[in-house]
Formats: sequence, C-alpha cells, structure tokens
Amino acid sequence: MYKLKTFITCIALCLCSMTVFAQTSVTGNVSDLNGEAVIGASILEKGTTNGTITDIDGNFTLNVSPGATLQISYIGYITQEVPVTGRSLAIILEEDTQTLDEVVVVGYGTQKRSDITGSVTSVPKERLSNLPVQNIAQSIQGVAAGVNITQTSSVPGDAASIVTRGRSSVNLSNSPLIVVDGVAMSVDASLNDVNPNDIESIEILKDASSVAIYGVQGANGVILITTKRGASAKPTVRYGGWVGFSEIAHVLEPGSTDQLLERYAEYARIQNKPLNPDYGGVQYAYEVDNFKAGKTIDWIDEVTQQGIIQNHNLSISGGDEAARYYVAGDFMDQQGVVKGYNYKRYAVRSNIDVKPTKYVTIGSSLSITAHNRDGGRANLLNAAAMSPYARMYEDDGVTYTHYPMYSETLWANPLLNTTLNPERRSFNISINGYGEIDFGNLLKPLAGLKYRLNGGYTYIPTRNNYYEGKSVYNENGYGYIYNSESQYYLIENILSYAKDIQRHHFDFTGLFSASSKYWQEAYAYSRMFPNDNLGWGNLETGSTQSVSSEADLRRLQSLMGRLNYNYDSRYLFTATVRRDASSVFGDDTKWGNFPSFAIGWNVTREEFAQPITHVLNSLKLRTSYGYSGNASLPVYSSFFKLTSNTLAMDGSTTTTMKVGTRMGNSSIQWERTKSINIAADFGLWSNRLNGTIEWYDRTTDGVLLLQSLNTISGFADVWDNIGVLNNKGIELTLNSTNIDTKDFRWNTTLVFAKNTSKWVDVYGNGKSDLGNRWFIGKPYGVIYDYTKVGIWQEDEIGKPVAEGGNIGWDDSAVAGDLKLADIGSPDADGDGLPEDGPDGKIDDNDRRVLGTTQPKWTGGLTNTFTYKNFSLSVFIQTVQGVMSNNGVLATASDELGRRNGPAEVGFWTPENKSNEWRSLGNHSNSHGYGFPSDASYTRIKDVTLSYRLPKSLLNKAGLGDVQFYVSGRNLYTFTNWIGWDPEARYITRGSTNWDVNYPVTRDIVFGLNVTF
Repeated sequence: MYKLKTFITCIALCLCSMTVFAQTSVTGNVSDLNGEAVIGASILEKGTTNGTITDIDGNFTLNVSPGATLQISYIGYITQEVPVTGRSLAIILEEDTQTLDEVVVVGYGTQKRSDITGSVTSVPKERLSNLPVQNIAQSIQGVAAGVNITQTSSVPGDAASIVTRGRSSVNLSNSPLIVVDGVAMSVDASLNDVNPNDIESIEILKDASSVAIYGVQGANGVILITTKRGASAKPTVRYGGWVGFSEIAHVLEPGSTDQLLERYAEYARIQNKPLNPDYGGVQYAYEVDNFKAGKTIDWIDEVTQQGIIQNHNLSISGGDEAARYYVAGDFMDQQGVVKGYNYKRYAVRSNIDVKPTKYVTIGSSLSITAHNRDGGRANLLNAAAMSPYARMYEDDGVTYTHYPMYSETLWANPLLNTTLNPERRSFNISINGYGEIDFGNLLKPLAGLKYRLNGGYTYIPTRNNYYEGKSVYNENGYGYIYNSESQYYLIENILSYAKDIQRHHFDFTGLFSASSKYWQEAYAYSRMFPNDNLGWGNLETGSTQSVSSEADLRRLQSLMGRLNYNYDSRYLFTATVRRDASSVFGDDTKWGNFPSFAIGWNVTREEFAQPITHVLNSLKLRTSYGYSGNASLPVYSSFFKLTSNTLAMDGSTTTTMKVGTRMGNSSIQWERTKSINIAADFGLWSNRLNGTIEWYDRTTDGVLLLQSLNTISGFADVWDNIGVLNNKGIELTLNSTNIDTKDFRWNTTLVFAKNTSKWVDVYGNGKSDLGNRWFIGKPYGVIYDYTKVGIWQEDEIGKPVAEGGNIGWDDSAVAGDLKLADIGSPDADGDGLPEDGPDGKIDDNDRRVLGTTQPKWTGGLTNTFTYKNFSLSVFIQTVQGVMSNNGVLATASDELGRRNGPAEVGFWTPENKSNEWRSLGNHSNSHGYGFPSDASYTRIKDVTLSYRLPKSLLNKAGLGDVQFYVSGRNLYTFTNWIGWDPEARYITRGSTNWDVNYPVTRDIVFGLNVTF
C-alpha cells in the first residue's frame, strides 16, 4: 500500500513538472506613443481563451505556452500581435485612425467594414460617450447622412420623429425598426426606453441589401443598438453624472404695453365700437385696475422657470473566461422651463454572458425603464395671448382668476392647470435571452458552424389618470382613467456557417422566427361629481359614466437566408432572401418575399492599384438592389368589422351589432419598396481624408391608401394598394484629420444628404388627389396654398384690375386684407387640377404647390480639437428647403385685436400702410391663407469642452479615468422663421393638445465621468 501511494505521488509530481515546464511566465508593459500607460488593455494568448488585462501602470503577467503569440487590444488603438520571444515585453500601441477593418454590427451578425456591401452608417463613438444627451435621437441627429430626425415636440420625455431616406408610406409607419442586442423592439417601445449611457455602438442600415434581412420590418431602415457588456477583466466601476440648466432658446416676446394699446385702439376703429372711456385705453374690465395702477405682468415669465436637468449613472462590469457581466442603474430628472412640465426616468440594465463549456454560451439582457410625466402644465399658448394688464388672482390673492382678460373668455388663465396633478406614467420591461452552440469547439470538422436561439419578451404598460374640478372652475367635476398594455414575444432560430478556403470566404446565415404582439386598452370617464375629494380614485361617484375598451393581436412569421462571399476581401457578394407572413393581411396575401443582392469591389486590393496606394489607400465600389416591406397596417383592416349600435325597442334600449362604414378587403397586401444603391467608400493619404458617397433610388409600390367609395355601396371607404411613391437622393460623409501632431489634433466630419420625393401614381388612374394634396410628380407632404403678393391698400380698393385695383381680382377685399395672386381657373381638361391663368377672382383654383414639409437637404459639420488632455467639439447642424405653415402668423382674424400679439408681428393701419402685415379686421384673411414660411435653419447644435486627468495622476490615485466637461446644446439658431423655433410644433387655440406648445431649450451642462 505504501509503495502504491509513493508511485501515485511520483506520477503526480511528474505531471505537475511537465505542466510547469510547458508554460512560460511572461511579463510586460503596454503604453501609447506618448509613453503613457494603457490601463485595461486586453492581453490574450492567440487561439485560446487565456488572457488578462493591464493594471494601472500598464503592466501585466501571463502564463503562456511555448511559442505563443499575444494579441494586445484596446479601444481606440490598433490591435497588435506580438510573438513571445522572451520573458519581458515592452509594447507600444498606436492610435487607430483606420476604419476599413473595423468590425461593425450588421443584421444578425458582424462584418469587417471593408467587406460590407450594403449601406451601413455608424454613429461616431464620441457622440455616444462624450455627449450628455437625454435620449439616443440627440446623439444621431445631424451626424448620420440620410437620417432625418425632427424633435417636433420638445416636451420633456417626448420621442423624436425619425425618417430614413424619405417617407415611403402615407398611412403606415415611416419609423425605422429598432433592434437592441440583436432583438427587435416592440413597435410600442421608443428610443427613450433605451438608456443612452448603456450604449456601446449604433449602426444604421439604409439600403435594400442591409435591411432586406428584416423583410417586413425593414422598409424604413433599421437602427441597430449594441449595449455594453462585460469583459474578461477585473471589475470596473464607472460613474457618470451631469447637471444642466435650461432656458428658452428663443423667446417669442409679446408686444409691449404701447403696442397693445395701439392694437386695442385700431381694433375698436375697425369694429366701429369705441373703447369704454372709463377704462383709459384698455379693452377689458379686468385690465382696468392694473392699468390705472401702472402695474404689468410678464405672463411668459410667470409660466416659465429655470429649467434644471440632471442625470446619474452607475455601472459595474467585469468577469472572466467563464462569465461576464454588466449591471447599470440610471436616473434622470428634468424640471422643464415651462411650469408643470416634469420628467423622471429610472432605468436598470443587466447583461450577463456565461460560457459553461467551450462550445456553449448563454446570456441574458434585462432592461427596466420607468417614465414619469406627472403634473399639471401651464399653458404657454394662453400666456402669449395675455394682456400685461390682465388680472392674475381673485381678490383673495391666492385663487387664480378664470379669465384674466374678462369679459373676454377665449383665453383662460395659463396657470390654471398647474393646480391639477394628473398622472402620466409608462414602463418598459424587456427580458431577452440567448443560447449559442459553437459546433467547431465541439468537433473540429464542424468549425464555423453555429446555432443561436434568441428569445425576447417585452411588457409595456401605460397609465394616464386625470381629474379636474373647482380649482379650474369646473363646478361639476370631470375625471378619467386610461390604461393600456402591450406584450411582445419573439423567438429566433439562427444557423450560421463560415468557411475560409484559401482566399475564398463564405458565410451563410439562416433564420426562422416568430413574433406576436398583444395590445389592449381600457378607458373610463365620469362627470357630475358631488365633490373633488376622491377624483379619479372613485369614478363611480360621478352621475354620468362611460367605459370603453379595445384589444388586438398581430403575429409575424419569418424565414431568411443570407450568403456572403468574398475573394481575398477584394470581390464581394451578398445575396439575401426573406419571406414573411403577417396576420394583418388576408389569407391569400399573408406571405411576402423580399430578395436582395449586393456586390462590392475593393479596388485598392488590386495589384494594379498598388503604385497609388500611398495617396489612395482605400477605394471600395459597391451596389445593391432589392426589396423590403411594410406591414404596419392597423390590425383587422382586411376584415369587415362590426360596431355596436343601440336601438330603442318596446320602451327599452337594446345593443345590437352592425357592419362598420369601412369595407373589408382581403386582397390588401404588403407595401413593397424596391431600392437600388450605388456607393463608393474611399480613403486618402493613410485615411487623413476618408468618406462615403451614395446614390439611391427607392420606389414604394402598392402604397396603402383609403379609397373613398360611392355611398350607394353602403360603405365610406376601403383600404387598397394603389399608390406609388418614389424617393431619390445622394448622401455624402467626409472625415478628415487636418492636423495631427504629438500634442494637437484637429478632426473634421462633414455630413450632407439630399432627398427628392414624388408621387408616381395615386389611385392608378394617372390623376392627382386635390383634396388630400397628393399630386403626381410632386412630393408627399406639400404646402398647397395661395401666393401672397402683398396687402391691399386704400387707393387700390374699388379700382379695376387694369388700374391695379381689386375689382376683377378680389372684389370683396378691403384695405388691410391679404393680397393673393390670381393665377388659376377651373379645371378644363378633366385631370382634377386647376388650370393656369387668372379668372378674375380668388378661390381654391389659385392655390399651388409652394414647397414641401420635408427638407430638400440637410447637413452637419463637426470639428474636434484635441490638445494634450483637452478636447473641444463643435457641431453645427443645418436643415434647408423646408416649408411649414406658420401658426403664429396664422392667428385667426377674429382674434387679432382681442389679445396681445408677438412684438415682431405688426399690423396694417391707415397710418401704417404696411405691405407685409395684414390688418386686425375679421376679413383680413377671408380666404384661409396658411402663411407658409421658410422653416430652414442652421443651428449651433452642441459644443463640448472636456478635460481628462493625466494618466500619471490617475495612477497615483488608483483610478482608471477621470473626465470633466461642460457642454452647451442649441446655443444659437440662424433662421428667418418668425416664432418660437422652426423645428417645433405650434398648436393654435381650440386644439385639445395645446400642451405640445413647449419651446426648444438652450442647455448648459456640467459633467463628470469617473472610472475606478
């Protein structure tokens, strides 16, 4: 027995000795060109999972096999491979100025940028890591060619509108598909549900080749978001925090007291109703006290406040070869510049990846986001209308006056709603998981073969509760509760295979997926409450009650196959076929096929190009062609739907069902977009100048429109695939390194995009639709209106047109009215459009297409200056050739003399014979001119100055990185627009959604990023 133990011990010692002698301990140091230590650089033994990272001094120690090669990598530096030739290594990393071999995320995988044949735009990492933003759209706006982002509502927490390469649909969604970590987001989710601090990279797919793999969902482009995940390294803790101060970027100043009194006097003259002499020059009884006391109220100042916004983010990440993790929490709190506009966002994310065996990897992503927009909001629209002499409070000095300009009752007190406390809350709970088998690590002959299973579940509940009572002069009380929820399920089976045979590279991806989304809502309201004590918490106490609910379910099944081939990374080919089935279509049209192909040629890899590669170091030509689809049609649109109908029978009421007014159509099918893309990617002088130029042509056939029906059919309208829309455009992105020295660097990025859209056909009969403003050969979304040529003057009224008068032009015009061009006459050729040429009167035949609500071109210019540890980034955005109806100028004629107006908007009087501004008369805009105006602008979008502590100081403090910064957003706008801002919506009086009238803000932010 003793001999047996001795023998086993000897064998064990021999094995340990062999293991020790089979390993070599290597130490080293990693630094940059300036001699500064590179902290956290990854050191990996090539071909294995054996690795480590550098410490705060850039040092590392690793046991490796004899003859091993080390791979050293760090973000922003060129990856190096270093053979182990000794026990100590000194490694210097160079900053990565090359982009062609960068690995980027594409649909269902990754590719080297040099091998990509489709149109894929990457958002600069600096926009993601160095810019304090409230939502992801702010990082993308202006820096991605062909992606038009409009912040139509600046209300805190509201999402932006995103359109890629023009609008391709009228009634269906034009928003791109959002994919987070490979899993498509629910259509009920938004970019605001993704915390910007969690994002590692953003890629935008735009052409047919890159989006066809998403089939039905990809017609409007795809935004791929990759969130941060753990690395095989020691735990890293990061804190990022910033606090900002907001103010209105441009205040539409109300008229002065003198201007107001002039307005009142002129309006009284026009109405032939002299002002009450006891009022002293003001118009309303509630103005008299303040007027006589010489007291004024700045109503814009009363409804606004100092905006404050803050964001705090804490994350921890790390792991080893077996498990990696990233856990983060985020809190954002915004107090808007208009009272009552508040927004809070709470976000938690957990990304975990586990490798239990060498061939199996499993992972999960949990994201929870809560949005809170509670609070009663001040009415900026009413504040702009208030007289500075109007009354704020009742006699008790506490209760807000209902109508501050009483006896005028069109405009209530703009602060009334701040006495309310409605709830506006929503949540996004997203749970995604995956499992991947790498068969090559199981059996070597199967190298390159992988299977991945993705699963996702998203739950989005919303809650809106509201009650109003005596505090807003509703003596009876009114309240409602609105709840909705959607549940989204997704499962994807992905099989991929990659193979290299000498210089030939093949990779194939196959997909089968299924998804479903269930949505429901419930609404209950009540009136006539006995008191205000219970509010929405007890709706049954109201004597008048009503309830309603709705639900729907949509499903999607998909099959996809994609083949990538390249020879020597020189000749590139991609072919994709996707087949989708959507439940929103009829039985015969559920399935749609979406093929695409693309080819590319890396010219500078050719032997004949080598003599010029010192100048033209890279040139890739590529083109793609294919189809994508859109199925965001309302559920059950292909069916005849029943609606409830209440009948009185035998002294009682009975609820029955009847067929709705919209005819079902089982033949409706996909909107299919055919797209061709031609592009060149280039780099000059070692990429000191590099960029991309692209041209595209997209035609959407079978645009789904509601076609009106003759009433004899018993129906009002029906969905049908009858329209054809076309978008063409050119995009340019240029990156340059203007100066690059040891201490100073100056980089510039220029982005330009031009899109032209037009109707090719509307109803299949070659005729335009005048009522909907859909004109063949013109863009979708036009401004169709009269042409203003001036203002009618007193000496023109009553004279014939031949003498420059209004008779035979606009007979009913009076002095001070808008003078509109008489340029049209009734349709004579049957095309439904008016003819050119005057007919002696102003009517709808004189309207013409004046412009488009979509910009003709957009651009962005970013300059980044770096001096040692200081960095200054300046981003300028421009939007040109866009026209909008100006709600400020289009104030209803019967309101002009009854309220205050903007200081910069004048009015015609017999003494001030303006040829620009109309009179205050009720007749001054009798034809309904919309005041279309040029909404082009150029904006200093953001400027950021940052400073990083030197690495020598960080090393002493034991920190990985510390960055301080100050950033300004929307600093100045150059525009001819009259109003709050050309990008913002302006809702006029009488609309129920007046609270979208929130101005664009100028923000100054101070921030700190610390890595431990």
